[in-house]
Amino acid sequence: MSRHYGDVRAVDSVDLEVGEGEFFALLGPSGSGKTTSLRLIAGFDQPTSGHIEIFGETAEGVPPYRRNVNTVFQDYALFPHMSVRDNVAYGLMIRGMGRKDRYLAAEDALEMVRLPGYGDRPPSALSGGQRQRVALARAIVNKPRVLLLDEPLGALDLKLREQMQEELKSLQQALDITFIFVTHDQGEALSMADRVAVFNQGRIRQIGSPEDIYQRPRSRFVADFVGSSNVLEPSFVKDLTGTGTWASLRPEAIRIGDEDGHPATVVSRSYTGAMNRIGLEIRGVRLTATVPADVPVPAVGASVTASWDAAALHVMGADA
Repeated sequence: MSRHYGDVRAVDSVDLEVGEGEFFALLGPSGSGKTTSLRLIAGFDQPTSGHIEIFGETAEGVPPYRRNVNTVFQDYALFPHMSVRDNVAYGLMIRGMGRKDRYLAAEDALEMVRLPGYGDRPPSALSGGQRQRVALARAIVNKPRVLLLDEPLGALDLKLREQMQEELKSLQQALDITFIFVTHDQGEALSMADRVAVFNQGRIRQIGSPEDIYQRPRSRFVADFVGSSNVLEPSFVKDLTGTGTWASLRPEAIRIGDEDGHPATVVSRSYTGAMNRIGLEIRGVRLTATVPADVPVPAVGASVTASWDAAALHVMGADA
């Protein structure tokens, strides 16, 4: 599918298939096409060209309310003048469900997101994390086959965001429905998704499991964007291996101090909590290594050796 706005190709020939019951992440920087792709699936926008199917049914031209999907937005989009219960039950009211039945369904949904007894409260009385749960309850109460989540954790602080990541994954497994999750945070994508599609400039650059994306990037962009990586130029790799090709080397794969390592100079060091980051210079090339915080770190200017297992140097090809 494609979506163009004049000369701007917001989504450019994106081809993907998401399995039933899968937690699928669309990962990429701002403006990469991931949110536009989600809007096309939701029905808030229509493709310039291409085809969209949702469980075998053509979706182009079908309005959002007739698609078996629901969307959770980053800003939650709760109605401030309604109680939590009425917010959750709103979609059921629009569908014509009676008051008693929709309130019972809303309470069940609130129970699932760990907010029992919160139905009478206004959204203004809730924390950011609680409002996020209400937005989730409002989405799942309609029992969609696909739940679309557009950066839903972006407004939360780090600790709450990590907690909600675990809860989202548990909720998806309990509901056994398809989640399509948009994020620019590679940590979120890697920790929750069954598969990840990495977007850049309107196109998918790689699709795979979190392990594949992290350990076996196919391009310099994916290696650099997903986690921290040393992206090595062909000339440097040729000096090391005899083959001129782009390669990726993760910082945690580098060992410092082995007798048979490459001569290196420590050019920087920084403490990040659980790890120390060490800047190394090898043959005029700057690399970053990470070691546990309890491992002694050489001083800046020290001469050391750096080594890694051959399998850790992931070759990406001359045109990566």
